[in-house]
Amino acid sequence: MFGSMTAFLIYFAFLMIIPLWASSRVKSTYNKYSKISASSGMSGAEVARKILNDNGLFDVKVEPVKGQLTDHYDPRKKIVRLSEHNYYKDSVAGAAVAAHEVGHAIQDSQEYAFLKFRSALVPVASFGSNASIFLIIGGMLLTLSNLVLAGIVLMSFAVLFQLVTLPVEFNASNRAMDQMVSIGVIRNDEERETKKVLNAAALTYVAAALVAVAELIRFVLMYTMMNNE
Repeated sequence: MFGSMTAFLIYFAFLMIIPLWASSRVKSTYNKYSKISASSGMSGAEVARKILNDNGLFDVKVEPVKGQLTDHYDPRKKIVRLSEHNYYKDSVAGAAVAAHEVGHAIQDSQEYAFLKFRSALVPVASFGSNASIFLIIGGMLLTLSNLVLAGIVLMSFAVLFQLVTLPVEFNASNRAMDQMVSIGVIRNDEERETKKVLNAAALTYVAAALVAVAELIRFVLMYTMMNNE
């Protein structure tokens, strides 16, 4: 009994601490480098526009959006949206974030395989994420292993989405670094700081994937135990 309770507490701590640590790391790194001006003097909006134009993506718009770290690329409307601070200011963090989001726009224009796959997964992953837990809990309460299995299958699509997100995000960050260096947005001595911003942001996706995989494994083990009883 004591051993199982200890295992549960460790598992619960894993699920809670990893995402919180990743989120804290992102915010602290971003806050630090959002106060340091980029040597180019270019705002995030100017960095995004410059990289887009250099890659022939004149139809992709750049717009400000309210909030902090709300930056994203909308593939449906072909818009790079940057949080207001990153849009208007000339910080190292703002340049890195802007270039990263433009990296997604470049992926979209080049039909990057993992991005296309992730986009195709969105409907089933969204449904699986919302419905799976109800099927799993219902199956356990009613001792219906097939219902639990159905929930696990649905959850696996949500987990697959998290895993596919990793190469998409890392690739966008790699593209961001290459573009910023090539157009002179950052100097050689600024590359280290820029990488810190991009790596910190990547931690949130890694943390989300780890938690998703851990949850899936837990339910698979529970399903196995049900069938062995």
